[in-house]
Amino acid sequence: MRTFRLVIACPDRVGIVAKVSNFLASHNGWITEASHHSDNLSGWFFMRHEIRADTLPFGLEAFREAFAPIAEEFSMTWQITDTEQKKRVVLMASRESHCLADLLHRWHSDELDCEIACVISNHDDLRSMVEWHGIPYYHVPVNPQDKEPAFAEVSRLVKQHEADVVVLARYMQILPPELCREYAGKVINIHHSFLPSFIGAKPYHQASLRGVKLIGATCHYVTEELDAGPIIEQDVVRVSHSDSIEDMVRFGRDVEKMVLARGLRYHLEDRVLVHGNKTVVF
Repeated sequence: MRTFRLVIACPDRVGIVAKVSNFLASHNGWITEASHHSDNLSGWFFMRHEIRADTLPFGLEAFREAFAPIAEEFSMTWQITDTEQKKRVVLMASRESHCLADLLHRWHSDELDCEIACVISNHDDLRSMVEWHGIPYYHVPVNPQDKEPAFAEVSRLVKQHEADVVVLARYMQILPPELCREYAGKVINIHHSFLPSFIGAKPYHQASLRGVKLIGATCHYVTEELDAGPIIEQDVVRVSHSDSIEDMVRFGRDVEKMVLARGLRYHLEDRVLVHGNKTVVF
């Protein structure tokens, strides 16, 4: 069913839900899903509604025009999207294939409602797997001594393919600050630890040295600060003293795949609202 997704964040006060609901009802809007959250600590209110598109008398532009006075009255940060317009996704990976292969499989099986525009990698190892799916593959090597040309090409490809979201599916390079700023809230990463523990390289090795009993994975938005962006999704698996680093890596790969797939799905379905360095996920 084609729906419109209305997502709102604004300072909390009386009357927000009533005003939005009355607006939709006055235009015969049929709400199929409604989610609300009031954050007492920040004093902000968050809302997500799905509305059957065939019950409304207008499209997105007319909706935006009609709703704008309400948004202004309540100082809303808001957006309205159409499920008929699939988001365009650019995937990035290095040599490890598990997260990329999982996302490609879910896309191929119609589990992810999006268009995968292309895959960008700093290695050529995964080309045959990607091209089997009929998806363009771009090999953009990164020179450790001069990374700027590579990331200029990455930026060009992302723009060329009109990406709505970029997914780092175990892309083992740190994006430059200007790229993080340009695509704030649109770059999703999977980090192979339960953040904020064990940031940076080789987190499973770090975890093993600390003798942890739980390891995990974190899906988060990329910011200029390494592994510190707003968290979308996390999960863990139990380990013991008898598990080697290789065991932890193996267990962790399964968690990474699930966490990244869930996080991307939440983003594609407009379920993630970022406020500061935190998220509300409906």
